[in-house]
Amino acid sequence: VQLQASGGGLVQAGDSLRVSCAASGLGFREYTVGWFRQAPGKEREFVAAISGSGRSAIRYSDSVQGRFAISRDNSKSTVSLQMNSLKPEDTAVYYCAAGRTIIVSSMTRDQAYHYWGQGTLVTVSS
Repeated sequence: VQLQASGGGLVQAGDSLRVSCAASGLGFREYTVGWFRQAPGKEREFVAAISGSGRSAIRYSDSVQGRFAISRDNSKSTVSLQMNSLKPEDTAVYYCAAGRTIIVSSMTRDQAYHYWGQGTLVTVSS
């Protein structure tokens, strides 16, 4: 599986932005896909994740709960992250990641994911 993240950019606080992750390879619908982010000088952190076929599990970090929404379109092999009410502290490189055998309790752990995209930069100005 290869992942390509896109949609990052420069926005103002309070704006919305949608980033997407396009996957290539067979069996995409079976993969759990997560979004992580890394701000300058900080460790990578979990943002949101959506499980693969049949399980319908979604997880968000506390910092984005209620503002961000993750969704997937298996027919297009894409996962999107709609980000609303953006804050300057949301500024980071956003990475998508995928894994096929991730249990629900591990969806927030970056070590559980096997494939990573190259990242897309989101900058939120105050």
